[in-house]
Amino acid sequence: MRRTDPGDWMWAQACDMLEDAERMHRRFFRLAPSTAAQAAWEPPVDMFEGEREIVIVVAMPGVAAERVHVVHERGALVIRGERPLPFTGLRLAVRQLEIPYGAFERRVQLPQGRFEVGTPELTHGCLVLRLRRNG
Repeated sequence: MRRTDPGDWMWAQACDMLEDAERMHRRFFRLAPSTAAQAAWEPPVDMFEGEREIVIVVAMPGVAAERVHVVHERGALVIRGERPLPFTGLRLAVRQLEIPYGAFERRVQLPQGRFEVGTPELTHGCLVLRLRRNG
């Protein structure tokens, strides 16, 4: 391909973007066997850092608070839970399925230091975790 041809350049850019989209789709919505212990998807995470605290926001709309578990491991937080399929018991054909369901797990690496995890909040479909620095 000639790099001076705008059509060739645009086509290459479009192919790169499609590959990135596929990679992201596989990361956030992996099909897995239907065992409850194995995570089928990873919720997206935002992390904000200040002098005294870190705030982690985990997007998981439709997940009830009692289905979420947060574990503080050395150097990381592990968020596990499950989003059940809606309309269970109804005989409905799936025409489109883009929202991930089933078990999920997300491991969030923390920066160096010691942290105390505050009370988790579930607000507007997002889990908000505040970690205070110790020392």
